[in-house]
Amino acid sequence: MQLRPVTFLSLLFFISFISISHAHNITRELASHPDFSTFNHYLTLTHLAGEINRRTTITVCAVDNAAMSDLLSTHPSIYTIKNILSLHVLLDYFGAKKLHQITNGTALAATMFQATGSAPGSAGFVNITDLKGGKVGFSPEDNNNKINTYFVKSVKEIPYNLSIIQISKVLPSDVAAAPTPSPAEANLTAVMSAHGCKVFADTLLADVDAEKIFQDNAEGGLTVFCPVDDAFKAFLPKYKNLTAARKTALLEYHGVPVYQSLAMLKSNNGVMNTLATDGASKFDFTVQNDGTDVTLKTKVVTAKITGTLLDEQPIAIYTIDKVLLPKEIFKAQAETPAPAPAPEEAADAPKASKKKKKAAAAPADEADSPSPDGDVADQSADSNGAVGFDGARFGSLIVCVWWIVMTML
Repeated sequence: MQLRPVTFLSLLFFISFISISHAHNITRELASHPDFSTFNHYLTLTHLAGEINRRTTITVCAVDNAAMSDLLSTHPSIYTIKNILSLHVLLDYFGAKKLHQITNGTALAATMFQATGSAPGSAGFVNITDLKGGKVGFSPEDNNNKINTYFVKSVKEIPYNLSIIQISKVLPSDVAAAPTPSPAEANLTAVMSAHGCKVFADTLLADVDAEKIFQDNAEGGLTVFCPVDDAFKAFLPKYKNLTAARKTALLEYHGVPVYQSLAMLKSNNGVMNTLATDGASKFDFTVQNDGTDVTLKTKVVTAKITGTLLDEQPIAIYTIDKVLLPKEIFKAQAETPAPAPAPEEAADAPKASKKKKKAAAAPADEADSPSPDGDVADQSADSNGAVGFDGARFGSLIVCVWWIVMTML
């Protein structure tokens, strides 16, 4: 049985389609629409563009240059502009057809403003209403259900990943438009506590020296990698057994004394110093891309960046799925127990056995390896190093290949 050349071409097409169909770039999509150039510019300036591109299902409610001029005439800070524009990013897909076929005529959509945790209560939600006469209205929850913003047209639709629609004006929200302090003035631990890193934040607050180092670096540039609550809770028993100096060093190991956006982390792979780095004490780790993910590799554990809590120069805060374990601490712990005595060698053992013993000692520096009973958070470290497997996409690939083969034979 021999497949014709067209079969291979079709197969390559489908494989390529499956691998890239989820990708989109909001900046590139809007670049061909000059009426939205100001809106597009501020999506980039506020780093919202990167957040949008990382989402797989999203709707962007764009406003034209005239509407953006009205917004900018009030001279809001860049941080307030980010809150306002994040209210225009819906975390669901709403194409033109869906907007006119809303079940029961109304829908409540979560926005990126809600996802940041900066919106109190339901202020980060937007009501979408299918009105009589073919109109569709939009109203933020904190606008007392007053509808004065309407759907204008569909700009771009990539079902069901990205929808870009134009709305008539900037969505009015007193909460989003409220003055927002700069990241350097923000309470770092409060930001972490509000977004799933409360255990790490509380532990940092309890260590006066470490907390001061983080705050002192905030103005000049700081990147924080905070372990999510489940990971740090699992690590707490080991943490409590560390000396005071090692506790401080471990916390400082989760901070880098420069601002690193996610794009910078993806492009600047390599060794990175931390707040704990001090002369001979390296306390560094390696930043490395793993597909679309960014991983942080120590000699003991590999952690993955799972989310962005704050990305506003000079501060970036990311969540990670594991506690970062420096070899400078956990290598020493591995060396603390006395080595088990070697079994006695039989008197008439063959000489070849000495070569085996010598060979057993040959592997390179094992001191960097974690102790067998190392950190609880490290017990599943190997899972981070494994290649990710997407069952749904793989299944789609199998179906496509089967269909092509059966139809082209």
